[in-house]
Amino acid sequence: MLKLKVEGMTCGHCAQTVTKAVEAVPAVERAVVDLKAGEVAVEGNADEATVRRAIEDAGYDVRDAA
Repeated sequence: MLKLKVEGMTCGHCAQTVTKAVEAVPAVERAVVDLKAGEVAVEGNADEATVRRAIEDAGYDVRDAA
């Protein structure tokens, strides 16, 4: 499972936007956003760079999860 910090999410709409963007990436089985922690957990075999790019294209900054 891939976990990434997503900066800039402030509400449920933001979390929904990130979820949809990540789940549109090929080989992503499921994306679970934890708004409070500012993280997204990605299940599947998707390329990390592609997932990062999808989140950034949606308007958010991505960092490695601690």
